[in-house]
Amino acid sequence: MNIERLTNWFRHLPTHIVLILLCALWLVPTLGLLVTSLRPVQAVNVTGWWTVLSPPIGSSEYAQQCSTCHGEEGDAIPDADLTDPEVVGDYPRSTQLLAMLEKEIDGQPHLEDNPLPDAQQAANIAVYLKRISGIDAPPRFTANNYIDALMGYRGKRTYLEDCATGEQALDLNCNISDLLNPRGMGRAMLNSLLVTIPATILPILFAAFAAYSFAWLDFRGRQFLFALLVGLQVVPLQMTLIPISRLYAQLGLNGTFWGVWLFHTGFGMPYAIYLMRNFLGSLPRDLFESAYLDGASHWTAFTRLAIPLATPAIASLAIFQFLWVWNDLLVALVFLGGTTPVLTYQISNMVTSLGAGWHLLTAAAFLSFLLPMIVFFALQRFFVRGMLAGAVKG
Repeated sequence: MNIERLTNWFRHLPTHIVLILLCALWLVPTLGLLVTSLRPVQAVNVTGWWTVLSPPIGSSEYAQQCSTCHGEEGDAIPDADLTDPEVVGDYPRSTQLLAMLEKEIDGQPHLEDNPLPDAQQAANIAVYLKRISGIDAPPRFTANNYIDALMGYRGKRTYLEDCATGEQALDLNCNISDLLNPRGMGRAMLNSLLVTIPATILPILFAAFAAYSFAWLDFRGRQFLFALLVGLQVVPLQMTLIPISRLYAQLGLNGTFWGVWLFHTGFGMPYAIYLMRNFLGSLPRDLFESAYLDGASHWTAFTRLAIPLATPAIASLAIFQFLWVWNDLLVALVFLGGTTPVLTYQISNMVTSLGAGWHLLTAAAFLSFLLPMIVFFALQRFFVRGMLAGAVKG
């Protein structure tokens, strides 16, 4: 029995390795994005996210050159206490630090038998001295990137630092109203919610009525219309952007949320009706016939039987439609433009044309998929049931 189990384990080993590699390909970049989004901008600019748990810059050089006399904490010599900001403040740069190290103390070389550090090593030691003295000791993790991204802050420091010094963060007000700054992710997230929630509810609502009709109402041309709807799934939305944009211009819908809602509803309907119809059609016919014999109308059967039983399919549709609309850039850019930015548009504005501010991009990207993750995990217990039921009994 053990030999058989061992044989089966080795037989499935390649599959397990492939699955582990696929998970790593997804999880490692996500972990790197999360860690980078929580690091201060100074650390992001000089080291990679994988160094977050490594010793601070210059600690190894300090241990090799200075710790013998000054101690591991830097306070072993009272007259040259390296934890004193006033002492370290006299040597802010590597050139000044090297000049001091070249001087003799009581007729002896400053570093005794140790060789003088090169320019890069001296620069690293200067950085470490600023850290232990408190002159420049950035935290290992911070939420400033998220705050700056939400507020749309563009400056040399951080939003909280500017507000603390009374500079009012450039053109911001240093209060809750800054969340609605047109350059920030807070305003873009609100716009994305205003686009996504109605554009998810409307196609599911209309598809539920249509799917019940196709599944339980007998009318002429039912199969042809359903086949036509299935065929409409292959029509790319790019083909309709220009004609619908011209139609919206005549109706005054360009630049409005109504235009985006109607567009996403129209293109979400074919798949929504297909999935809902297959799910409702797989429900027991005796259940509906018993309801009709008891005097139930189609409306009662729809609201009391079909909708409660179709919860897995509705949840699956909600996940797909929400993710599609939330991650959409093209439709929102065409019909809303940059005056009403959504998340997918605003993320690209986090980085300037010269490449500055990309540390905000990591926080903005993580904010953009945080809500879809919450929606998926909240509805995932219905997801598999809904997808499998949609493939049964076509």
